[in-house]
Amino acid sequence: MNTKNFMDKNYLHIIRSGINSTFQDSGRKNLNHIGIPISGAMDNRNFLLANKIAGNEINMQVIEFAYQGPLLKYFGEKISAVITGDVNFKIKKNQNHIKGECYNCFTLESGDELDILSTNKSVYGYLAISGEFDLEYQWRSCSTNTKAIIGANKGKRLKTNQKINISRINKDLSNLKLNYINTKIEQIRVIKGTNFDYFSDQGKKNFFEKSFKVSKLSDRMGMRLEGLTIENIKDPNITSEGLMKGVVQVPPDGNPIIMLSDHGTIGGYPKIGVIISADYDKLVQIPSGSKIKFSNIELKDAETLFKLYEMETQNLISQIK
Repeated sequence: MNTKNFMDKNYLHIIRSGINSTFQDSGRKNLNHIGIPISGAMDNRNFLLANKIAGNEINMQVIEFAYQGPLLKYFGEKISAVITGDVNFKIKKNQNHIKGECYNCFTLESGDELDILSTNKSVYGYLAISGEFDLEYQWRSCSTNTKAIIGANKGKRLKTNQKINISRINKDLSNLKLNYINTKIEQIRVIKGTNFDYFSDQGKKNFFEKSFKVSKLSDRMGMRLEGLTIENIKDPNITSEGLMKGVVQVPPDGNPIIMLSDHGTIGGYPKIGVIISADYDKLVQIPSGSKIKFSNIELKDAETLFKLYEMETQNLISQIK
């Protein structure tokens, strides 16, 4: 088969790009030492479910969007697609508008439009096709980090009037689905950070007992919070150290910042805590303006909760049929 002709025949045309629409997979591993974060899908569970329902390998590329997704027009052979998350969308076939169902595969035919209108009191959603986009990989991942300008699409967000070529379509159209409802979270569980003792007793009390508001300045790099000041009694700046996803740093203004998937790999603000891995997928879905609270748990409990969360995710994957 002539791959170029196939790609010219099967593609998505972007009529509206949406808010922060990018290509993502599970990210790039073991590169923190050269300043490259993992990146990858913000909500890993919804990323995995999208690929499984689409009938793909579990780490196939998807389009991740925030708040409002893209409006796309499809050209080519019949193809299956799926959207995961808490998302409002519709499919336009000729003059018919069909309300979409998340976690339920649907078919796109040449000339159909897919309008991803909005997420529902959440942030991220995922579009997977039953096949493969024609993307460039960097360090064995297509994940786009717009801050570092690396990954697919030359490290940039999707743009209006852009063409997304499809290099392969699965021969068997997928009709898989899953009965799944995303649950919300307000109480975020945290283990103490390496600089926990840098903060006053009142600062620690504020962190664990008071609510914080998610700032509009939050993005894939970090979630900024607003609330009562977390007072530092030792030093508001430290020698830069390695960072990981979920670390909660406190800059001199006393307002916490949670490191997210595109975080910098080093930082010089004291770390009061780390979000447990089991809560991360739900944390990133909390929209700006929402209130959240933190609760302290021990490391051994965080490990147990992570294992349970992984088991629950695998159980959901096994239910897809």
